[in-house]
Amino acid sequence: MVNADDIWKFLEEVEDPEIPILNVVEMGIVRDVQWREVHNNWVVTITPTYSGCPAMKTIEEDVMQCLADHGLNEAKVETILSPPWTTDWMTAEACEKLRQTGIAPPEKNSADKGLLMGVRKEIKCPRCHSKQTTMVSQFGSTACKSLYKCNDCLEPFDYFKCI
Repeated sequence: MVNADDIWKFLEEVEDPEIPILNVVEMGIVRDVQWREVHNNWVVTITPTYSGCPAMKTIEEDVMQCLADHGLNEAKVETILSPPWTTDWMTAEACEKLRQTGIAPPEKNSADKGLLMGVRKEIKCPRCHSKQTTMVSQFGSTACKSLYKCNDCLEPFDYFKCI
């Protein structure tokens, strides 16, 4: 008999379609795994990284395929919007993977409101660790990232925005 811990482990196989070095568990997209006695099935609850995330349908399909691959054909996926996803739900391992691949991970403590006050966030270059960086564009390779340039090593890099 499969238990919730097994399912959590299975779900670590499901890559984030926009950032395939990360899985949906370490991203914090998977919020819960429950056995529903009434329906006699497992339910995986997911939360989108933001309400218009184009990857959510793919994530749902990939979760269902993963569960089916492990013999859980009657499982269900439910999407919830509240509480809204936050980068604070990302694991330390996810942040380290981002850093190792040249993406500056989000700073903790959720959204950055400094931009509203004209205060720029100090983002360390994931390559040389310099704090001498400049935001080139509020939007990077995906809507959840900003494009930065390091003023010391001159390399461009994405910063995973706090949400």
